[in-house]
Amino acid sequence: MKLLEVTNLSVTFETDDGIFKAVDDVSFHIETGEIVGLVGESGCGKSVTALSILRLIPSPPGRIEEGGILFHGKDVLRLDPREMRKIRGRGISMIFQEPSAALSPLHRIGRQMIENILFHQKISRKEARNISEKWLTAVKIADAGERMFAYPFQLSGGMQQRIMIAMALMLGPDLVIADEPTTALDVTIQAQVFELIREMRQKYSSILLITHDMGVIWEMCDRVIVMYASRIAEEGNLTDIFSKPAHPYTRGLLGSIPKLTGVPERLKTIHGQVPSPFQYSSGCHFRDRCPHAFDRCQAERPSLFDVGKGHRAACFLAEKGI
Repeated sequence: MKLLEVTNLSVTFETDDGIFKAVDDVSFHIETGEIVGLVGESGCGKSVTALSILRLIPSPPGRIEEGGILFHGKDVLRLDPREMRKIRGRGISMIFQEPSAALSPLHRIGRQMIENILFHQKISRKEARNISEKWLTAVKIADAGERMFAYPFQLSGGMQQRIMIAMALMLGPDLVIADEPTTALDVTIQAQVFELIREMRQKYSSILLITHDMGVIWEMCDRVIVMYASRIAEEGNLTDIFSKPAHPYTRGLLGSIPKLTGVPERLKTIHGQVPSPFQYSSGCHFRDRCPHAFDRCQAERPSLFDVGKGHRAACFLAEKGI
C-alpha cells in the first residue's frame, strides 16, 4: 500500500543570479513499512525534496512549481496551514541534518518535547513529561529526568541527535524523514544513531533516509532512489541497484567505494564536475561526465526506462538494454 506518492514534483528558487530548478519532475512512492534511501551528491535536490513533502520550502525564494504529494491519499500541497501543522510531527516527522540548528537554544529540552506532544495530544503536562522521559531513556540517554532541564548547547552532538530521534518517533508518525542525520558525528556515534533509528522504528512506520553514503544505504534500506542534478537517475530495490546498476552515475558511485580486498588500489572517480543549476542542459544532465554519452544525450532528455521489476533508469543505454 502506498503511504506517500510524489508525482512530477518541480521546485524552483529565485536568486540574484536568476531562477533555477532545484528539483525537476521527480516522481516516487514509499510503501507502508519500508525504508527508502534517497542518495546523491550534495546539491542534487535531496533535502529540497524532503522539505517539499512537509511544505517547509521557504517562500520566497523557493516555490513548488508543479506536481502532487499524496499522503494517505490526500494532496498535502492543497491542505490549509492548520491541517498541514497537524500532519507535521504526528503523520510525518523529520530528523534534521543539524540538530543544533533544529533545536531551540533558548528553551530546555524537556519544554520542547512536552510542547510538541501537547500540540498534538489532549493530555496533561505531567503525562507529556512522562512520555518525554520515557523516550529519552528509549534512545539511551542516561539520567533522562535531569537531561530534561538541559539546554541543547549543554549536550554533545550525539546526544542532540538522539533527542531529535526521540522527538521524531514519540508521536508514532507513519513516515519519518531522516535528512543526513549523522553528518556532523564521528563514525562510532554514526553507527549508534543508525542502530537507534532501526531499533526505534515502529513496525507500521516508513522511513525516507537521505544520505550520500552508499554504505549506509546498503545497511538500512529496502529500496533506493539515486538523484543527480535535480532529477532521478535510477531507482530500484537494494539488490538491483548494487548488483545490476543501469545508470552510469550509479555505477560511478558504487565504483568509488573502497574495497577491503587487501590489495592497494586507487579509488575510482567520476570525471568532471556537477554542472551549475544555472547551466543545466535540455538533454541528460550527466552527459558531460558520462563515458558513454552520444549525440542523443545532448538533444533529448532521457525518461525513466523500465529495466526490471520496479527497476528504472534515466539512460538511453538502459532503454536499449545495454
